[in-house]
Amino acid sequence: MDKEIIETNEAPTPIGPYSQGVFAGNMFFISGQVAKVADTGDLIMNDIQSETRQVMENIGAILESAGLDFSYVVKTTIFMTDLKNFAAMNEVYGSYFSGEYPARETVQVSALPLGVNVEISMIAMK
Repeated sequence: MDKEIIETNEAPTPIGPYSQGVFAGNMFFISGQVAKVADTGDLIMNDIQSETRQVMENIGAILESAGLDFSYVVKTTIFMTDLKNFAAMNEVYGSYFSGEYPARETVQVSALPLGVNVEISMIAMK
């Protein structure tokens, strides 16, 4: 099976040896994204809602560069450092979808890269 690497300047450059997104057949895998602003490198960590919004904007940019949008997402994984922030995160996350929501799990972890509070990865299907 062929794979195609997808990269965009509209989302943060990876901080390690991984790609922003990879097509494998008709499946599109998006690496975990944090609330880093692509053009400045600043982290948005004012509150969980602002942080989640930036994460989702980064994912949206990667989806767009692959010719997709959030309606193609079939699976999401959300990592949070404090599930007490779940409701506020979920409110922002949910606003990026309409109707047919993807499958999802949300897990609390002890720490995330760059000291962020939320990281989200997704799988889409073309």
